[in-house]
Amino acid sequence: MEHRTLGRTGVTVSPLCLGAMMFGPWGNQDQDDCVSIVHAALDAGINFVDTADVYSAGESERIVGKALAGGRRDDVVLATKFHAPMGEDPNARGNSRRWIMRECEESLRRLGTDWIDLYQVHRPEPGCDIDETLGALSDLVHQGKVRIIGSSTFPASEIVEAQWVAERRARERFVCEQPPYSILVRGIEAEVLPVCRRYGMGVIPWSPLAGGWLSGKYRRGMEAPKGGRAQRIPQRYDPALPENADKMDVVEELVMLADDAGLSLVHLALAFVLEHPAVSSAIIGPRTMEHLEGQLGAADIRLEPAVLDRIDELVPPGTNLNVADAGWTPPALADKSQRRRR
Repeated sequence: MEHRTLGRTGVTVSPLCLGAMMFGPWGNQDQDDCVSIVHAALDAGINFVDTADVYSAGESERIVGKALAGGRRDDVVLATKFHAPMGEDPNARGNSRRWIMRECEESLRRLGTDWIDLYQVHRPEPGCDIDETLGALSDLVHQGKVRIIGSSTFPASEIVEAQWVAERRARERFVCEQPPYSILVRGIEAEVLPVCRRYGMGVIPWSPLAGGWLSGKYRRGMEAPKGGRAQRIPQRYDPALPENADKMDVVEELVMLADDAGLSLVHLALAFVLEHPAVSSAIIGPRTMEHLEGQLGAADIRLEPAVLDRIDELVPPGTNLNVADAGWTPPALADKSQRRRR
């Protein structure tokens, strides 16, 4: 598996990153099976693993730590994230110094490691000064508990602000962004990806299979899977919604395109994400060994220009078929009071 450099960090990573969101009660509750998936991924050449404190309330981090015990930790670029609520305490969440310093220690304990290679802010927090966040993360880097820092699902304007604050306040800077990106979710092509290239940041997209839409599970005339994400976030899967009906139409066209190219739909989707010059590694999130095996070969595929042109016809560059797939809604849009005079 040919490796790539993560932005300008000098850190070399595999083009596929093993995402651990499905390890634990959110997905696969068999810990031994999850450990086997991690080991199979490493044996296949993947050296990059991404998780988060919130995934199954910390269970994902524990499983990853178990999988890397026994001498495999040193060879893995290990990434995790903070921000989401981790309990009822109103301060057990967010991007404040108080929470970052505490939660980093908790993640280190759950992962069974002395350091985190890439520590990421899972989402923006408009009510917290970015200098507060960067200051705490810089201290963790200087303490040797974190190697490099990054953001996830940040809009372009906040990525730029963070870069400027880091330069002016002499903070460690974000060197990586983890945005949502797939054939069906291309909004970041307009500004986020160009901004990341301008600042030499690595990009590690999450959900390259569009939350399962590009796995082949959601097809016309087929019964949709029960439970899981479709139950937790129905606005992204309900076929009665016009935006989701549009996704289903595009999926049918993509299945034919993949067949004509001699590819599976999964390989087409992953190869598309890896084609963008800003992308360092695409995060795959297998729940089973079968899922992992069905995705590994995508790292070696290059799509023909005619295939990419057809994808552009189906989903114009820079567009999301469903705005709910963007991963984060700015408060200026989510809160109507911010758009109205009192």
